[in-house]
Amino acid sequence: MKINNQIFYDRLKELGVIDKDKLDLALVDADKSNKKLIDVLYDRDLATDEQLGGVMADLYEVPFVNLSKKEINSEIMGMTSEVFSKEQEVVVFNKSNKELFVAVANPENSLAIDFVAKKTGLPVKVFLATSRDIKTVLNNLGSGLGDSFEGKVNKLIGIAMGGNDSSTPIISLLSLIMEYGFKNRASDVHFEAMDKEAIIRFRIDSVLHDAVRLPLEIHSQLLTRIKVVARLRTDEHMMAQDGKFQFEVEKDKVDVRVSITPTVNGEKVVMRLLSSNRQFSLINLGLGEEELKKVEIAYKKPFGMILATGPTGSGKTTTLYSVLKLLNTREVNIMTIEDPVEYEVEGVNQIQVNIQTNLTFADGLRSIVRQDPNVILVGEIRDEETAQIASQAAMTGHLVLSTLHTNDAATTIPRLLEMGIEPFIIASGVNCVMAQRLVRQICQKCRISKEYSVEDVDNLGVDKSMQKLLLNDKKSFRAYTSKGCPICHDTGFVGRVGIFEVMLVDGEVREAVVAKKDAGDIFNIAVKAGMKPMMQDGVEKVLAGMTTLEEVLRVIKI
Repeated sequence: MKINNQIFYDRLKELGVIDKDKLDLALVDADKSNKKLIDVLYDRDLATDEQLGGVMADLYEVPFVNLSKKEINSEIMGMTSEVFSKEQEVVVFNKSNKELFVAVANPENSLAIDFVAKKTGLPVKVFLATSRDIKTVLNNLGSGLGDSFEGKVNKLIGIAMGGNDSSTPIISLLSLIMEYGFKNRASDVHFEAMDKEAIIRFRIDSVLHDAVRLPLEIHSQLLTRIKVVARLRTDEHMMAQDGKFQFEVEKDKVDVRVSITPTVNGEKVVMRLLSSNRQFSLINLGLGEEELKKVEIAYKKPFGMILATGPTGSGKTTTLYSVLKLLNTREVNIMTIEDPVEYEVEGVNQIQVNIQTNLTFADGLRSIVRQDPNVILVGEIRDEETAQIASQAAMTGHLVLSTLHTNDAATTIPRLLEMGIEPFIIASGVNCVMAQRLVRQICQKCRISKEYSVEDVDNLGVDKSMQKLLLNDKKSFRAYTSKGCPICHDTGFVGRVGIFEVMLVDGEVREAVVAKKDAGDIFNIAVKAGMKPMMQDGVEKVLAGMTTLEEVLRVIKI
């Protein structure tokens, strides 16, 4: 049976998976744009992949599979070519003596299913998986690029050093490095010159990994090529330079932010990879159901401030962009002031801080409030002037989103007081504070169960309150760790997830802010009012098998 938008809509409405008003609007927009309803719902983050995929699988009367939670043998998946799998959205994920287990995004794609059966000579059992799930698994497991990366690099180095014209292999070498980094989920690519050679390193899931070593001559040529594409001065070697460029991998546009700085051994390059097609989803960030409700309460208000707090690299900007995406409709004027603009978003007016032209956060924000905005995103509140203007904007009919460097949600209040914001303005103007960290997720292929005793948690330095959450008056508890495998580059981790605490500023919390109570008192009042502490959220993710106890301790640093 062919499943159209109306049939899918009727089933979702019947099951009550999505708010009816939002579902109605999504159906209208899907029909207008000639899109599949499921794709519109994905884009708007109105339900998880599992919820939508499960309903669709039920309509097709086939089982649903979440490939990201399966241990998939690369040899089995390699029974179909990577190109075929990506074009047809088909993945062979398991095999028995009698049949192949094949995940498809569209069970109506009988030609692709028949092709797999004929190619392998085995009957096929069809499962439904979401398009995003299939793409993620193929990117993580399918390319096999890592197996031959060093060999390909060395081959291009040999051509560059042996030929008269070395420009072509250098161009190919840079493209190979960028493609490898992107496919392996690297957030940053480092080119570091040393005494006798240079090294390329990739930051994957917050940890740097050595990838390959280069002769200094090749490092120098790569550096020149990077400067050319980033439109930087090729004759400048003693001054820091910043630039950017864009490249494309399998229809995915990747923005690259380039930073070059001189070191004792030569110039060092760090390139930040930012996918233009990146999906921002509050649902998939790691927020629990209650925390999502609190954030929704905050961003549905027409004015006020939403703050994301945490150290550098804790995902604050991603969280704010996820909220921004939900607010981004043609009926509202959204403006941002950022340093730098990390992700370009269609329909959003984004301003880049430029110190050389005296365009600071404060000056840019002053200009923005005269541009009739509904929603304002301030990349970071760094000084008193920016804090004052942002607070005034939040009090005068604007929804303001910004980040702040504090350790937890409660500490944000004293930090704003230090910046000269009056207590009554904080109490009235701040809707909610989201404190967060990023922890690495356990690799599903090589994870193993482990028993922790009281002695084990004592040796790890776990404090008494966290021990109580973990042990729950028992002598031991079971959680997961991992041993490492080729899929996770022997790290034991694939991807990251957030741990959060979300504090709504209302009721007793608001009274505590007006009374200028200290961070400890505000924290206790917020917990009493229903705030889940970040430590508790981390423990719950450990017990759910999403991450390890050691990883949570590393990030929270109790």
